[in-house]
Amino acid sequence: MTEISIVEWGRRALFDESQALKAAALRLDDNFNRAVEHVASLQGKVVVCGLGKSGHVGRKIAATLASTGTAAFFLHPSEALHGDLGMLQKNDILLLVAFGGETRETIEVAKFAKRQQIPIIAITGRPQSSLAQVSTYVLDGSVEREACPLNLAPTSSTTVAMALGDALAIALMHARGFKETDFALFHPDGSLGRQLSLVSEHMQRDLLELREADSIARVLEVITARNFGIAAVYGLQGELAGAITDGDLRRALLTKQAAVFSLKASDLMSRHPKTIGPDRLALDAVKVMEDHRITSLFVVDAQQRVLGLIRMHDLLKAKIV
Repeated sequence: MTEISIVEWGRRALFDESQALKAAALRLDDNFNRAVEHVASLQGKVVVCGLGKSGHVGRKIAATLASTGTAAFFLHPSEALHGDLGMLQKNDILLLVAFGGETRETIEVAKFAKRQQIPIIAITGRPQSSLAQVSTYVLDGSVEREACPLNLAPTSSTTVAMALGDALAIALMHARGFKETDFALFHPDGSLGRQLSLVSEHMQRDLLELREADSIARVLEVITARNFGIAAVYGLQGELAGAITDGDLRRALLTKQAAVFSLKASDLMSRHPKTIGPDRLALDAVKVMEDHRITSLFVVDAQQRVLGLIRMHDLLKAKIV
């Protein structure tokens, strides 16, 4: 046994499994199309079932479906036959994973679904098996041989079954127009969910208002009240007319000195401050701030009315960056 031979064994296993996946891709037919259409219009849930290695695959398929917008859960076939069949309801669809298609517990669950007129999707390596015969849609998960050198351990077959589950989930995402924001909705506490959260979820609301004619005393009051270091100046229609930062105040004090106390908000403000919409991703806000070397953005609607303020400080605290 040499290092080269070990690498070759691993490479051969990966190659065998990749070939099995290519063959499975070429076998996809109208069964897959109709299964996706059925699930996309489903009123209930996808109940995934499988035993042994197929059960492990089934759990992963159920988790992938659930995280991409399809209500799904895993039902253990043995538990189902001992009282849990009530989890399977009329509006559901049953997805059974069984390479041989003859596992007794799996077949019994399929028979129950058939009696209840619940549609069945089968992922099986034997398209003529007992499971296939009672199923509504059959996804062919057959393989020429396992990657196992003895052709015994489920390897290529479990890879293909899992990939067919992924293909089902991805096709459903396309069918539903599933977007990044939808993904974030189902992953609110993970790093991906945080990064895909919306500006509206992190912005400071109920900002104190400044008008262009307000005195510098009012400007000082508004800027220091919330410790934001910036204040919006509103126009006649409530639109964003400009912004004043604590830096603007310091520069005015240095250059105007005593005359600064006669200035109005309109004399101090910068017009056309950087803004962002409430439905943009929080990551977009980070990019705008980094590109312009600023630490906050006003959040505005389509009419440029101020909805809030989003700050780099808040995004750092929320672990967006």
